[in-house]
Amino acid sequence: MGQTLTGLLTSVRAMAGRPGTPPRARPGGGPDPELLAALRHCGDHLAALAASGPLTDARRTRLIASIGALTTACSTPGADAFDALLRTGQQALDSGGDAGARLALALADEATVLRTRSKGAWRLRGNALDALGRSEEAITAYERHLALQQNTAASRDVERRIATLRAAGDRIDEALALAGYEEEDGDGNGGGGGAAGTGAVRLSRHLPAADARAAFTELVRLRTAERGAADPAVRRLAALYAEHRRLSDRDPMADPLLGGAEPIGAPGLRRFLAGRTVCLVADTPHTAEQEQRPGSPLAALIEGYDLVVRCDAVRHAAPTARTDLHAVTLRGDSPWKGPRWDRRATARLVFGDPLPHWRLALRSRLVPGAQDRIGDATLRRPLHDPALLAEAAADADEPASTAFTVLRLLDFLGTPARVDLIGFEGPAALPPREREWIGARTGATDDTAVRITLR
Repeated sequence: MGQTLTGLLTSVRAMAGRPGTPPRARPGGGPDPELLAALRHCGDHLAALAASGPLTDARRTRLIASIGALTTACSTPGADAFDALLRTGQQALDSGGDAGARLALALADEATVLRTRSKGAWRLRGNALDALGRSEEAITAYERHLALQQNTAASRDVERRIATLRAAGDRIDEALALAGYEEEDGDGNGGGGGAAGTGAVRLSRHLPAADARAAFTELVRLRTAERGAADPAVRRLAALYAEHRRLSDRDPMADPLLGGAEPIGAPGLRRFLAGRTVCLVADTPHTAEQEQRPGSPLAALIEGYDLVVRCDAVRHAAPTARTDLHAVTLRGDSPWKGPRWDRRATARLVFGDPLPHWRLALRSRLVPGAQDRIGDATLRRPLHDPALLAEAAADADEPASTAFTVLRLLDFLGTPARVDLIGFEGPAALPPREREWIGARTGATDDTAVRITLR
C-alpha cells in the first residue's frame, strides 16, 4: 500500500500541482479548475496519510481507491468526473475523523461551484458540516438540498435532521434566556452587554458542537454553584442540557442498515421495561445445559420471567434460547470488526465510546431483522452520561462489565417490577466492586437456582 499510495500521490501532484500552486489555465478538454482544486485537496490528504505510517484501516483504503478513480476520471478526455468527485467526498466522510470530514467539505465546496443545482453536492456539504459540528451552516446546506430534491420520500431523513439540529439550537436559546444572557453576535459580543464579560456567555447555537457542549456544561456548573441544584431555574437548565446532549448525540441520518429496527432512548426503554419481571442470565455451560434440558427447574424458572437479558457474545446458550434484551459492550481499538450480532432479540443495547466508533460498529455488526428495537446514541454510555447516571469514568484497567452496566441502567430507570441475576457465580462471578454494589441492594438469594433478587 505504501508504494501504491506514493504513486497515486505523485499522479495527483503531477495533474493538479502542489499546495499553493496557482490555478492553471484550462486547456481544451482538460479538467475544470474546480476538479483540479479538488485533486489538490486530495493530494494534501494523501500526503498526510503517507506521513502517518502504514495503513490498516479499510475505510481509508477505500478512500484512496476512490481518489484513484477520481484521478483517472479527471485525466480521461470526455469522462464525467462529477460523480467520482461526489463518491470521493462520501468516502472521505465515511473514513471518519475531522480530517476526513474536512476533506469531504472541501470536495463538496468544489462540487457546489461546479454544479450549483446538484442536490447530491449540497447534501454532501450538509453532511460534512454536520460531522464537523457546524450545525447552522449544515442546516443551510440541507435546505439547499431540499429545494432541489423532488422526491418527497428521499427528503424525510434530511427534514428530520434539520428538525433535530434546530431543536438542539432552541435548547441553547432557552438556556441563555433562562440564565439571563443574550446570545453573542458573530463578533463574539453579547447583545445584552450586562454579562458579556463572563465565560458562560460563550454559549451560542452558532458554536461548533463540541464548543457548544463545553460552554453549556460550564453554564450549568456555574448556575448550580451560584444557586444550588434545588433552584427551579437550575433544574430547568439541567433538563435543557440533558435534552441538548440527547439531540447532539442522535445519528445524523436514519440508517437503512438498522433493517427497520426502532431506535429507542431512555424513555422508550423505560416503557419497554415498565411493570415487567426481568432476569439477567449468565452465559455458562451449566446454565446453558440446564436451560436446554426438558423439564429442568432452571429452564422453567427462566421461562417464567417477562424479559430475559443476555450479555455480550453468547457462546454456550443455544441459538434458539430466548433473548428479549441483548446487551453488548464495544471493546478494543476496532470494535466494528467483531462478529455480527445475529442472535434474535426483541431489543438490543450497544454500549461504547467514542461516538464515531459506536456508529460504525452498529453499521458493521447489526443484522437487519435480528432485533425489533435498538438503543440509540443516548444509551451508549449510561454510567457516565450526565443525562443518566453521570458517574466519573472508571479506571480504564477495570471497565464495568456489561451485566453491571445493564443492572445500573435498569436500577436507574426504576420501572421493572423485579430484577434477578441467574447463574452469576464461579467463573461468571462479577468483579468485587460490582458484587459489593449488588450485595448492598440484594433483597433475597436462592441457592438452589443460583438466583440473586435485586427487586
